Amino acid sequence: MTSNALIIDGYVDEPACLGVAPYISPYVREVAGVLSVHGYVPRYVTIDQVRSDPSLVAGPGNGDLVVMIAGMTVPGAYIGGKPATLTEVQQLGTLLRVPTTAVGGPIAFGYAPGGGRKALRQAIAGFDVTLSGSPAVALDSWLSGGEPAGAADYALTDPWCVAGAGIIREHPAFPHVICELETATGCSRATVGGCSFCTEPFYGLPRYRGIEGIAEEVAALRAAGARHFRLGRQPDLLAYQSPGGEFPAPRPEVLEDLFVAIRTSAPDLATLHIDNINPGTIARHEDAARAALEVIVAGHTPGDTAAFGMETADPGVVAANNLKAMPDDVFRAIEVVNDVGAKRTRGVPELLPGLNFIIGLAGETPATFDANQVFLERVLDAGLMVRRVNIRQLMPFEGTAAYEANTLGAHDARFRAFKEWTRTHFDEPMLRRVFPVGTVLSEIVIEIPGKPSFGRQMGSYPILVGIPLELPAKTVLDGVVVDWGMRSVTALPCPVEINTLPVAALRWIPGVGKKRAATIAARRPFRNLAEFREVAGETGIDGRMTF
Repeated sequence: MTSNALIIDGYVDEPACLGVAPYISPYVREVAGVLSVHGYVPRYVTIDQVRSDPSLVAGPGNGDLVVMIAGMTVPGAYIGGKPATLTEVQQLGTLLRVPTTAVGGPIAFGYAPGGGRKALRQAIAGFDVTLSGSPAVALDSWLSGGEPAGAADYALTDPWCVAGAGIIREHPAFPHVICELETATGCSRATVGGCSFCTEPFYGLPRYRGIEGIAEEVAALRAAGARHFRLGRQPDLLAYQSPGGEFPAPRPEVLEDLFVAIRTSAPDLATLHIDNINPGTIARHEDAARAALEVIVAGHTPGDTAAFGMETADPGVVAANNLKAMPDDVFRAIEVVNDVGAKRTRGVPELLPGLNFIIGLAGETPATFDANQVFLERVLDAGLMVRRVNIRQLMPFEGTAAYEANTLGAHDARFRAFKEWTRTHFDEPMLRRVFPVGTVLSEIVIEIPGKPSFGRQMGSYPILVGIPLELPAKTVLDGVVVDWGMRSVTALPCPVEINTLPVAALRWIPGVGKKRAATIAARRPFRNLAEFREVAGETGIDGRMTF
């Protein structure tokens, strides 16, 4: 006899796992698999859907069990969804009185509404049980009559990932969903305490998942309709299955086997990206790391980002917080990734680094911000490319060194000034470098309809694209870059149909502007590019036009 169950995805964001739409986390899929194995038919909703329509959970039909997954241990800015707040989680727990309820995920570590504040660990009111450790393992134990706790165990979770793969079809963004794939949990630097702020050492030393289990999950996800994947659930992909040590040496041959297995399981995949790469690994094992990066570039899809947890360019702050790489190490890692990944395929770089800065760490002084700025200027002056720079305030958790040793609130004015300087003096020129006029961005998915409409490509840290047209959500189109903002680009639908493009969009063609756009509209139709050039001149996107 089967029973119904409801999974509420409150979204998760951790240093080594992202599950905010359009991403769907491994936690959700594993929980769906556990429920299926225990005879439940799981239904899935996101916290965004609940906000829009509370009747999805308030009315009858939730079944006999509700499981909520939630929690963020790094603060972020999101477009596709907004993670559940602690208040929302507790309100749902209180509201759902009739069925049995459980909550799990990183919210068990604590909660803060955003960066710049300590995360407080507290009981989550309203739920019958809190799942401790791995949500899926804890749920299985509880449903089997044991305690609601358990550590990650791939012998258990690999089959559940396969059994729960079909839940992705219920995601509101489907089929434009990115499946976050887990290759490891835990941190190789846990033996020395890890970085002062990071929660990944809470999971202990690394547990590496086998290639066969990953490949079987990918095959099941593909069968369910998935075409977009990211190897994101691990602190350092270069260290995959590398034994021992604080900075394990990469094993390129193992990574090659991993990418081949994924490609074999999903030969028609559209996206295969990565996330975290430890710059300290590159600095200490440059030859092996370079070979591993070449394997990644050979096996992934273009437009990828290797996220570097740099945190600061102040050597004193690096030392005070046991961080993984000195500024010169990070700079060298940027050079290596550019050497391997800056080449363009279909117009976009294959693989670029992304930089993360954290403000509020122990040892931070006003000079820290000067060092950060000098570092970014050095990157620009060297002609290197960086996909993006994230600057966030520390959100320390109980059990980390940064919970007690920090400089929260001490340099708020300098934080704001550094962030503004980065957006105006680094981000915009870097966007011009990475996405020059005429760059074609393929398969942009519109997420925010309107005029303009905003969308992104599927992938790791995709650029936000503004389209000066009113387009429905989930519209998929190619766009050609015509302008830049601080953290976004403006693009026109590609090919650019000159004879039908609205006047408001014509003005975005490079060199046209409002006045000439009106002239172009009045002179239409044009039979060919030569006639168009008589009015508009050369634009930089001439090769992307149709008449």
